[in-house]
Amino acid sequence: MSRVNILRISRLANRNVLSTSQRCQVPAVRALSMKTILPVVAANKSYISGSIRNFSCSQASSKGIYPETDNPPAKTLEPEATAQEPTELTIEEYHEAADTCIDHLVATFEELQEAREDVDVEYSAGVLTLIFPPIGTYVINKQPPNKQIWLSSPISGPKRYDWVVSGEAQNQKEGGGQGKWVYLRDGSTLNEMLEKEVGVDLTEVID
Repeated sequence: MSRVNILRISRLANRNVLSTSQRCQVPAVRALSMKTILPVVAANKSYISGSIRNFSCSQASSKGIYPETDNPPAKTLEPEATAQEPTELTIEEYHEAADTCIDHLVATFEELQEAREDVDVEYSAGVLTLIFPPIGTYVINKQPPNKQIWLSSPISGPKRYDWVVSGEAQNQKEGGGQGKWVYLRDGSTLNEMLEKEVGVDLTEVID
C-alpha cells in the first residue's frame, strides 16, 4: 500500500471518530444547559409573579365592619365653641356684682349648715370657707385687681371666674343682658360647678 493511501485512510478514520464524539457530546451539553437554565428561569418567574401580586392599584375600600356601613358618611368636624369674653366693668360695678354673689352664697351655705351638723361655713375678710364632708374644703374669695372671683375646690382644683353678660345686642337696651360668673376655659358657671360638686342649686341665687 502506498504512503498516499495510508494518509487518506488515517484522515477518514479521524473524521469518523471526531464526528462520533461530537454527536455523543452535543446532546449531553444541550441537556445539561436546559436542565440548568430552566429551574432558574422558573424560579425567576415565580419571584416576579409573586412580587407583582404584592402590589395593588385598586381603590381602598371605605366599607365599615357592619353591613349597614357599606357606604359610611364622611366625617364632619364639629364647630368649635364660641369663646366667651369677660364683660368690661368699672371697679364699682365689679364690687357690686361680686358682693351680691358672695352674700347669696353665704346665706345659702348657712342654710346648708343648719341642715347638716357636719358642714361648717365661715366668712371673714372677704373670704368664704365651706367645709363640706366628706369632700373637703372650698374657699371662695374676691379678686379685685383682676375683677374675678376665685374658687378652690378639693375636686376640680382652683378656678377663676369672670363676669360675663350674655344677651346684650344692638337692638336691646343696655343692661338688659343676663350676667353670670363664668370659667372661661370651659364655659362653665360658678353655679354649675357648685351644683355638681356640692349638690346645691343656686340658679336663682347667683345666675
